[in-house]
Amino acid sequence: MIKFAVIGTNWITEKFIDGTNNPPENHAQAMKLQGVYSRDIEKAERFAKQHQAPFTFDDLASLATSTEIDAVYIASPNSLHFEQSKLMLAHGKHVICEKPSCSSLEQAQELYQTAKDNNVIFFEAYMTAHLPNFKVIQNNLTRLGKVRKAHIQYCQYSSRYPAYLAGDKPNTFYPEFCNGSIMDIGFYCVALICALFGKPDTIKAQATLLETGVDGCGSVILGYQDFAVTIDHSKISGSSQASEIQGESGSLLIEHVGQCFNIMYQDNKGQNQQTLSQPQSDNSMCYEALAFAEQINQKKINPVYEVRTLQTAQVIQEVRKQTAVIFPSDSQ
Repeated sequence: MIKFAVIGTNWITEKFIDGTNNPPENHAQAMKLQGVYSRDIEKAERFAKQHQAPFTFDDLASLATSTEIDAVYIASPNSLHFEQSKLMLAHGKHVICEKPSCSSLEQAQELYQTAKDNNVIFFEAYMTAHLPNFKVIQNNLTRLGKVRKAHIQYCQYSSRYPAYLAGDKPNTFYPEFCNGSIMDIGFYCVALICALFGKPDTIKAQATLLETGVDGCGSVILGYQDFAVTIDHSKISGSSQASEIQGESGSLLIEHVGQCFNIMYQDNKGQNQQTLSQPQSDNSMCYEALAFAEQINQKKINPVYEVRTLQTAQVIQEVRKQTAVIFPSDSQ
C-alpha cells in the first residue's frame, strides 16, 4: 500500500482522497492517506481527523523527509506547484501534482529530471486522459476518416468572478498565483488536443485580459498538417455547447472536455447519431490515482504522460507569450 500525504485541504483534495479510497471497478485500493500538510497546524489536524490520517505537518521540510510518507498529492495554488513538487521529488517522494503542474516548459522539464535523478515518479494530475470515455475518443478517431477540423470549448462562468468584480481578490484572477482562464479551464482543451494529436505545428492566440493582467477568456488556433483546432475558453462567460472533432467521414461530439460525460458519433451528413459513452465512476479522479499508483509500482514514469505534460506546457507558455499574460515566475 502506497502511503501518501496531501498538500492542500480544499474540495479537490477531498475528492482525490475519495478517489483513492474508491478505486475503479475491478481494482484494489493502492493508496492510503497517511499525512496532511497545512501552514495552519490546527487546520491540518482537523482535516487529518476527518479523514483518519495519523500524521500532520506544518513544515514542508518535515514532510519531505518523513519516513512515514511514500508519495505526495499537491493541490496548492498554481504558483506553489513547482517549488513544492521539486522539494518532494528531491527528497525521494513520488509526486502527483494538480494541473497545471508548472507555469512553463522549463519548470516541467526540471521536475521530470529531478524525479528521474531520484528514482521517483512525477505525474501531472490531468484526470481526463485516464477516463474510460477518453479511451472511447481515441479508439473512434479512425471512424472519422481524415480529420479536418476540431472545435474544443470550455467556457464556464466562474463562481468567483462576482467577487472579483466587487473588488475582492480571488486567487483565480491574479497573476501572482499563476492563474487565469488558459491556465485553469483552457488547460483541459489544450491537454486534450495534445493527448490526441501531439504538439501542433503552429499556434495563434488571442485573449481578453482583466485589469489584473490575467486572461478572462480567449481563443487559440492550433495548426496541424492537414487540419486545424479552434479552442475557446472562458471564466467570465458560459456555454453549453459540445466540443467536436470533425473528419471527412463523420464527427465525434464531446460533452464537457474535462469530464467527457457523453461521447456521440454522427456521420458526415449529421445523421445516424450513435452514443459511444462507457460507464464512468462518479468520482473521475479515481482513474488518475490508479494511473499514478501503477507507475509507482512499475517504478517507471510513463513516457506518454511525460510527453503530453511537456507538450501542453509548451503550448500554454506560447499562448501566454502571444497574449501578454505574464507571471512573476517568468522572470526567475
